[in-house]
Amino acid sequence: MSTLPPCPNCQSEFTYEDRDLLVCPECAHEWQVTSGGETDDEAVKVVKDANGNALHEGDSATLIKDLKVKGSSNVLKIGARVKINRIVDGDHNIDCRVEKVGEMMLKSAFVKKAKA
Repeated sequence: MSTLPPCPNCQSEFTYEDRDLLVCPECAHEWQVTSGGETDDEAVKVVKDANGNALHEGDSATLIKDLKVKGSSNVLKIGARVKINRIVDGDHNIDCRVEKVGEMMLKSAFVKKAKA
């Protein structure tokens, strides 16, 4: 009896390991297993903005308050546009690019999702 989890796509029990991936021979789906037994498909991070809307990689957002930049005299003004590059774990959970300032990490509580 195999101790590998079934395929998340087709629920096939005939999965096998190939280096650091699990592979389903029936539908050719490949996925990684993280520690704790859950797959990457199940471990999607849900990050919400100040209004409770889900934020995803590639979304645009705006700042809801003025923020001082640590180690600098710059201040990020309310309404500044933010392009979310990726969602990460930790206190500052948004890795983003702020208009006219550059790359930095922000807390999701200080942004709101911008309309497309």
